[in-house]
Amino acid sequence: MNLNHLIAIAGSDAALELFRRFPTYRALAQADALKLQETPGVGPKTAACIRAAIGIAYELPKEIEQERPLCDTPERIAELMSALCIAAPKETFWAVLLDTRRRLIEICPVSTGTLDSVFVHPRDVFRAAIAANASGIVLVHNHPSGDPTPSEADIKVTRDLIRAGQLLKLEIVDHVICGRASTERSRAYASLRELGFFYAFRPIA
Repeated sequence: MNLNHLIAIAGSDAALELFRRFPTYRALAQADALKLQETPGVGPKTAACIRAAIGIAYELPKEIEQERPLCDTPERIAELMSALCIAAPKETFWAVLLDTRRRLIEICPVSTGTLDSVFVHPRDVFRAAIAANASGIVLVHNHPSGDPTPSEADIKVTRDLIRAGQLLKLEIVDHVICGRASTERSRAYASLRELGFFYAFRPIA
């Protein structure tokens, strides 16, 4: 939960004070309703809303992972990630870890950036994949503007991660960018593999 989410629930003054008292998501999640109400401007109703939002944020990834959906097409990946992408007000990058049958192992948040960019380091993408014994990784990030067209930076980071994955024997299956459908575009996502960027890339010999 970021500051914008807290402002929507508690108002700007109370949200800023909550962020000062609970500077990390873990600290906020561990605070019970009575502890939250010690913050000026946070009453029982607001504290209950904050606790409910934290509960949803905690349970959603667990529920998705328990269902172990098949993630073998960009469309299925976009559908899987749509709720998380819509809820993210800034560009956010995830690694969707898959087993050998292209079923979901885990959704790992990697990095959060600004409204139009996000920095991604290979070690943050592959650390969780190695620990989970994943067979493949689908890279996913959102474009808050709604236009899922990949930028030059998106293409470059994809190719950098493909190279790193080859060295680690971990396949980058696709890079799916989530946006919003419109009158100009029928699909709310773009697949860099479908667009040909994977095939144009020369693998390491």
